[in-house]
Amino acid sequence: MKQIPFVLIFVLYIANLFAEQLQSVEKKVYKAVRNNPHPPAIDGRLDDPIWQQAPVGNKFVQYEPKQNEMPSEETLFQIAYDENYLYVAFRALDSQPDRIVRRMTRRDQFSESNMDDIGSFDRVGIILDSYLDHLSAFEFSVTPAGVRGDVAWSENGARKDDSWDPVWYVKTNVDNQGWTAEMKIPLSQLRFGKKEEHVWGLEVFRYLHRKQETSLWQFIPRDAPGAVHMFGELRGISGIAPLRHIELMPYSVSSAQRFKRETGNPFATGKDSQLSGGLDGKIGLSSNMTMDFTINPDFGQVEADPSEVNLTAFETFFQEKRPFFVEGKGIFSFPLMIGDGDLANNMLFYSRRIGRAPHREPDLADEEHMSLPQRTSILGALKVSGKTSNGLSIGLLDAVTDKENAEIESSGSRRNEVVEPKTNYFVGRLQKSYRGGSSTLGGMFTATHRDINAPYLNSLTHSAYTGGIDLYHQWHNRTYFLDIRTAFSHLRGHRDAILELQTASARYFQRPDAPHVSVDSSRTSLSGHGGFAGIGKGGNGHWQWVLGCFWYSPGLELNDIGFLGRADQISQFSWAGYRVYKPVWIFRRINLNFNQWAGWSFGKENLYEGMNVNGNTQFNNYWWLSLGIGREGHILSVSELRGGPAILSPDFLNTWWQIESDTRKLLQFSLRGFRAAASNGITHYDNLRSGFSLRPSNALMISCEPFFRYTKDNLQYIDTIEIHDGPRYIFGRIDQKTVGAVLRLNYSLTPNLSLQYYGQPFVSAGKYTQLKKITQPRARRYQDRYHVFTSQEITYDAGSETYLIDENQDNSPDYSFDKPDFNFRQFRSNLVLRWEYHPGSTLFVVWSQGRTGDTSSGRFSFRNDMSELFQVYPENIFLIKLNHWFSL
Repeated sequence: MKQIPFVLIFVLYIANLFAEQLQSVEKKVYKAVRNNPHPPAIDGRLDDPIWQQAPVGNKFVQYEPKQNEMPSEETLFQIAYDENYLYVAFRALDSQPDRIVRRMTRRDQFSESNMDDIGSFDRVGIILDSYLDHLSAFEFSVTPAGVRGDVAWSENGARKDDSWDPVWYVKTNVDNQGWTAEMKIPLSQLRFGKKEEHVWGLEVFRYLHRKQETSLWQFIPRDAPGAVHMFGELRGISGIAPLRHIELMPYSVSSAQRFKRETGNPFATGKDSQLSGGLDGKIGLSSNMTMDFTINPDFGQVEADPSEVNLTAFETFFQEKRPFFVEGKGIFSFPLMIGDGDLANNMLFYSRRIGRAPHREPDLADEEHMSLPQRTSILGALKVSGKTSNGLSIGLLDAVTDKENAEIESSGSRRNEVVEPKTNYFVGRLQKSYRGGSSTLGGMFTATHRDINAPYLNSLTHSAYTGGIDLYHQWHNRTYFLDIRTAFSHLRGHRDAILELQTASARYFQRPDAPHVSVDSSRTSLSGHGGFAGIGKGGNGHWQWVLGCFWYSPGLELNDIGFLGRADQISQFSWAGYRVYKPVWIFRRINLNFNQWAGWSFGKENLYEGMNVNGNTQFNNYWWLSLGIGREGHILSVSELRGGPAILSPDFLNTWWQIESDTRKLLQFSLRGFRAAASNGITHYDNLRSGFSLRPSNALMISCEPFFRYTKDNLQYIDTIEIHDGPRYIFGRIDQKTVGAVLRLNYSLTPNLSLQYYGQPFVSAGKYTQLKKITQPRARRYQDRYHVFTSQEITYDAGSETYLIDENQDNSPDYSFDKPDFNFRQFRSNLVLRWEYHPGSTLFVVWSQGRTGDTSSGRFSFRNDMSELFQVYPENIFLIKLNHWFSL
């Protein structure tokens, strides 16, 4: 199996070199005109004098589904400018104006912007490569209902950031010829160099929703290895100067909290209220560089993370949702792997570390009560980003979080204990483009410094440094690429901190069967390295492929400001994909993929291997179907025993599928399933998820995504018990059922006034049977790897909910462990009224509610669990946040 991908990739490489005809696409040019003394009134009617003078851009061609053919409807555009603004007019002709989709939603909420799926709305837009670096661009788009979309493009269109929210103006109008749009874009919101004559990259697009048809002014083939470098050109702009603008956005927040009152607990009075404020700002440092800053930021309007029950040894990765860290995140991106999946989360900078929950939770004595902060306060943060005239991208970020104390009350007296030290985080990113953006060379450096001034904080490193170099090179008309990324880490701290890192789940240096690593309790530093290297074909043909490897040395540690699941591994992988871009028979498009991988530890032990085949297609009736099957074999888990020896796990056969209905309809649904079945005939994981969305009107959308997960695992870790003759690794057979749903309601009265609801009920119950200990973790025969406790060896004490183990059956327990069964119930929701009462200025009114409870019964009953969930006393937060945008 390991030889197949290398032969396949080699054959594909040779075949593509000799068989493919690279497409040559002529670049279009549009020449903008300077506006007369009277700027156009932004009303969407296109009756201003300037639109009688500006040349008309037309002759769009289809991008999808029938590439390079005439579009179903004609689109026209015009561009003008003055010293402060860029003006854009669109005329979207439509032979069936009564079928124009005028759905209302919040800004940027139609879908993630990309060429293949513009969304569920009719839409027109302009994309500007004002740097002319052939890598980055700024997109401005609008729907017939006037809903704005703005996206910052990077990496030649491979990465798109819709959290970028510049201040600009647009109006639309629908008439008997179709619809029109008129934009006014402040030049202060763009980035461009200081030149007398400007040449910018230009693309203009239209999405016709009822036919899911995307048309472009500048034709870009579907198989193009990138998009921005193929844009047409915008010329004619001269005599403008970059504006060194200053934007300030002060805000105030008033909040009230209601929760359950506890008698005798001075911190649980049942209510709390706060009034606070802060400042966000943006300063143009030069023509191409901008500094963003925030002082005492508030993220009270941000949606909560999804609920989970994590029974693994590893941390869960959560997406960043806070506006300051999300906007412009592309320039600070440094992943250590390409593609998707858990490995793609390994990165040098993971912004969720800034403002995280405190590391420490003090132990309390009887009759003591504590007030513990839920998150670390961010005193302030700033980031500088931009690109010089010679193609050097610069990103700098610095943030300071405050020292956090837990307030503890005991017998009327109070004391404070530090649970998180004052910390400074720094991230620096440089990247230089060459050869018209087809090659880039860059690097990143991060530093974390903590003010450790108490003995009980010695488990935290006082300084952590990480960094890396990345090289991306394309050749043969950008068809082939070489992608190399390296990383290093160096941490310093007290012996306790370095000992904790050595024994953490990412490393487990204490493993008795891993002679290539060992624990050194006297160490005060830890260093490591890692990286990724891949070569592949990214476009210009139906076939694409990647052959690569990655490695993380045992000492690599990124989790002070980055994210790393597990170190000590070397892996090779290969991927090949075949794309059908034009409709064939009953299919609008077809994608087929083949994946293969294998991994080893730095001790040269084979840890895992696997392969899968999957594909997806869209039919001519606009429905989608996805199917996949794969095998994971020879799994040697070095983490399952939580620092004990590695254990062999059974092979798995994985299957998955997904069906999605026509997304053009007012009622849509999807259904997807996944099953992983182990070769032992016992262990299996099943996941079923569906989705429904309904639009009763243009302003209202209701969606529900119920899900069900069923896990039956014969070897689920419970505890490690240290006794005189060695550790006992306690496992059990878990029968776990999880049910939940994600509920959303979006009601948009206007493009600037909306009401959004998010709710997630979640219940999970786990029942353990066949409690056992691990005996021979690498035994060839699966049943020889463990011993199930007999009725003579195990007894249960219901009073203390404890299992007692008498291994030698002398009527005296040798050790004990707590009952592991659980019922976890949680409900998280928030209701947000958002009103952009002035361009860039917003009022938020928020109601958040949370309910969390648990018991140890382990019995799953949907009716009882949901009933008891909503009997849990809720925590309610009411918040009003007002900010105002000033441009100086």
